[in-house]
Amino acid sequence: MADLHDIQQRHINLMQLTAETIGHVLKNVSMEQATTLRDGPEGWTILEILGHLRDFDIIFRERAEMMLTQNHPPLPAYDHEQMAIDKAYNDEDFAYVFDEFMYSRNKTKALFENLTSEQWQRSGIHPERGDFSMTDALIQVSHHDIVHIEQMTRMLEQEIPGSGALPSDNLTDDTF
Repeated sequence: MADLHDIQQRHINLMQLTAETIGHVLKNVSMEQATTLRDGPEGWTILEILGHLRDFDIIFRERAEMMLTQNHPPLPAYDHEQMAIDKAYNDEDFAYVFDEFMYSRNKTKALFENLTSEQWQRSGIHPERGDFSMTDALIQVSHHDIVHIEQMTRMLEQEIPGSGALPSDNLTDDTF
């Protein structure tokens, strides 16, 4: 059975893997696709999702830093919808936003990699989840990434029907 340290290390590695996966998903996405494909009529574009991922990576790290420097602090809440409007994500340069995301992710990963056993014991009060440990903060990063990776791949599959089809989707009963 894995101990907590093993779980933490796996999630630090997962944090890097999800960032790399985002790069693979976006590798062949054009600026036009990034700014026009939407997740539903009122949904975000791929560039807006990427801007959100970048900014929330910073927020996740800042919350962890608060927990390291303050005694069980209340962590700030953020309105992600308003941030997307205020920051005009869809007007930003796609490659630059991705580079900023990766730069932030490297800093976030380094923060968690360098925590001492004592620092892992720190906690705060999440605005939606209540008591929130450093391990919770770590797990939240890659969980958040996965939700948006699914969203972007679903949007791209709608743009290129069949591109997201699983091999089993193409099988008939006669195949077996």
